[in-house]
Amino acid sequence: MMDRIAGRFGRVEPRRTVRAFVLGLLSDVENKSCWGLAEQTGYARPDPLQRLLRTACWDAEAIRDDVRDLVVEHLGHPDAVLVPDETGDLKKGVHTVGIQRQYTGTAGRIENAQVAVFLAYASPRGRALIDRRLYLPVSWTDDQVRCAAAGVPAEIRFATKPQLAGDMIDAALDGGVAVGWVAADEVYGNDPAFRARLRSRGLGYVLAVSCDHRVPIDGGTIRVRADRLAADLPASGWQRMSAGAGSKGPRWYDWAWLDLTLTGGEPGHTLLIRRHPGTGELAFYRCWSPRPVPLAALVRVAGVRWMVEETFQAGKGQVGLDQHQLRQWIGWHRFTVLAMLALAFLAACAASTAPPTSVDPYRYARADNGPIRLTVNEIRRLFTHLVNTTILTIEHRLRWSLWRRKHQARARHCHYNRRRTAELGT
Repeated sequence: MMDRIAGRFGRVEPRRTVRAFVLGLLSDVENKSCWGLAEQTGYARPDPLQRLLRTACWDAEAIRDDVRDLVVEHLGHPDAVLVPDETGDLKKGVHTVGIQRQYTGTAGRIENAQVAVFLAYASPRGRALIDRRLYLPVSWTDDQVRCAAAGVPAEIRFATKPQLAGDMIDAALDGGVAVGWVAADEVYGNDPAFRARLRSRGLGYVLAVSCDHRVPIDGGTIRVRADRLAADLPASGWQRMSAGAGSKGPRWYDWAWLDLTLTGGEPGHTLLIRRHPGTGELAFYRCWSPRPVPLAALVRVAGVRWMVEETFQAGKGQVGLDQHQLRQWIGWHRFTVLAMLALAFLAACAASTAPPTSVDPYRYARADNGPIRLTVNEIRRLFTHLVNTTILTIEHRLRWSLWRRKHQARARHCHYNRRRTAELGT
């Protein structure tokens, strides 16, 4: 993996540092900020790692291309699906790039957070993140002084989350990623421009929409809420099918499929409705395909979207995707692409140990058939204990303890002086 990206660095020093950085992300150190990674990888100070993220000469987007190629090479499959989704990192203060009080699913409420849109590649062989875009609210893009202070390029303008997702999908297709489907949640499904953008690239989609999403009937002259159409369906209009394998077995739902072409929509447009067999809870999907496909194909794609949540969990829990402490635009992009690289390495290793795709996963996981396949989490654990071991002396740990406490003392002194100066000024 490191050989793949070595040519992106003109000097040997950043090549060595980025290798240490990725090994630190793959370690079991609790704090994966530059301080924690530097101590874990044997550095006396965090300066080399901070320099790698802030001022060293290398192109994070070129590494992004390498990550994408690595993922497609090891996880590539004809049934692969691209899944855009956003995630938030809770932060303090007002200076971190993109920070604002906004809703984030991470907390389930409005919090001071930094939100980014990621693009996941999901296939039967595994899943990993292949691109990311930082979401800048209007409060940032309308304040050029604030953006300049955070290092945001002058050409960056406000873009909605669906627009950012569309940019990443275009970049993936232009980069040679062969894929036929996109799955996403309501943020993207409710955006008609995003749906049109996918159709222009010939990509089929299964996009969640809200219950009040309106679909055309009577030749397109009337638009009716999706939940109203679901309420009028007869019992014979539902079919029970599995949306794929979950951690506790097949995920069975009742499905209804309405051809919107017959109600006044454009050719290929359909509405997919999912009903939970126990609670009766409904979910709705706008679907389109450039060619006729069976219901089972749409159900499979709809079931893939949940994989992005597991990918975020692995990214944050295994390689510290959310543990950056960087305020600047360039630092955020560099940290996230290295975390994506570490996650892609784990996903590639997991794919190489997977059973043949023809093997029934439930039969393979039975107690009398041996252990389940190696997961990303287990591979990271084995890699840490068997390969990625660093012998750190007592002196090294004590030296870091002293350095941290001295740095914290200086920071406290500066904060106290700043507050005292402000109080005297008033």
